[in-house]
Amino acid sequence: MRRISNLFMMFLMIAGAVSSALAEGGDGDLAKSIFFAGVAIGAGIAIGAAAGGGAAGLGNAVRGVLEGMARNPNMGGKLLTTMFIGMALIETFVLYGLLIAIIFIFTGIFDAKAGY
Repeated sequence: MRRISNLFMMFLMIAGAVSSALAEGGDGDLAKSIFFAGVAIGAGIAIGAAAGGGAAGLGNAVRGVLEGMARNPNMGGKLLTTMFIGMALIETFVLYGLLIAIIFIFTGIFDAKAGY
């Protein structure tokens, strides 16, 4: 039941993004409206994929450090320092995904000033 409700919520979010993009095009240009809907969905997928990948990477990093500290507690300080540097580098990819989504949405692409 939970899977069905998740799929239904995902369908509603996609339908909301598409309907808002299609509602703006009053001049009957369906291709332009579909393009804008694709950009909105693409921005959501970009930040979602970046956040999911970053979370998986951070989880693996923390798991590895905890296993290393359990095997050799004397290396705890060096492992933590290296982990924090690695976490900062992983987090930059999430910020790049957010930047791409912001560029998609706020650079005038929905006003037909750029892109199409």
